[in-house]
Amino acid sequence: MIAIGIDIGGTSIKGAAVDSNGRVYEKFSLPFIKGEPGEITIRKLAETVKEYIGAQKLDNKIVGIGIGCPGTLDVEKGIVNYSNNLCWNELHVADIFKEILPYPVRLTNDANAASLGEAKFGAGKSYETIIMLTLGTGVGGGIIINGKLFEGNQGKGGELGHTVLVVDGEPCTCGRKGCFEAYSSATALIRETKKAMLANKRSLMWKVSPEIELVGGRVVFEAAAQGDKSAQKVLDTYIKYLGEGILNYCNIFRPNVIVLSGGIANAGDALFDPLNQYIKERNYGYQSTPEVKVVPAELGYDSGKIGAAALFFE
Repeated sequence: MIAIGIDIGGTSIKGAAVDSNGRVYEKFSLPFIKGEPGEITIRKLAETVKEYIGAQKLDNKIVGIGIGCPGTLDVEKGIVNYSNNLCWNELHVADIFKEILPYPVRLTNDANAASLGEAKFGAGKSYETIIMLTLGTGVGGGIIINGKLFEGNQGKGGELGHTVLVVDGEPCTCGRKGCFEAYSSATALIRETKKAMLANKRSLMWKVSPEIELVGGRVVFEAAAQGDKSAQKVLDTYIKYLGEGILNYCNIFRPNVIVLSGGIANAGDALFDPLNQYIKERNYGYQSTPEVKVVPAELGYDSGKIGAAALFFE
């Protein structure tokens, strides 16, 4: 069984054929052109997929085309209702594809696609129920319950980055205040790192990144590893907020495992060791509950493509 998996991003669109064992065939990509009408972009994409299927001689083997896309979606009708990052509004993706290709099309949120990929073939493949969080510019999330992707009403659920941690707290891009995303994203960590650097000009964080405009998520980890107290304070606070958000999901879903992806997750043991310790010490909110381990994702940039294709493997 082979499906096409497509991951739509704000700079490029990437895809590949994927089989039901998680094997990724030769990949294809095309640039995302900002300002181009969405219908034109999708028609170009569909034509690219058509050429790819022909070149790979997969015409009679494809069971469907899965697409992961950021934004608010109607997964039942295959419509992107609104995507701020892509500037798309009420774009009938599935209908356009069906004009060009004779295969069924399924659409899901990009974070859901990545979560399904990790659940089926990555860090969550040995478990039935997982939560995945992507720590990037924002916080994306996905929920897999008993091996099935949970998307909520019309596919608009699973917005784990927009549960509120601090009432009337930091402003979030969604328009609310105090969201998990506003405290646990890479953007949030960089914001607090810059604040700490400006407050302490002698901090080793300045040595790691002499230009504050270029500060990235790794700065606080590197400076903390060298014993910088200002950096360690930023990191401890970040772990606290990330840990509290994860504890909430543990208490609601009691997953077998929580998977983290995104640039921050690349910090490795410097992130996962204190994070798992924080969660363990707080005992998930009540006694005698199974432990939930927090682990790094395994599929990297292929998770979205693999998960989109896996919409046909459930």
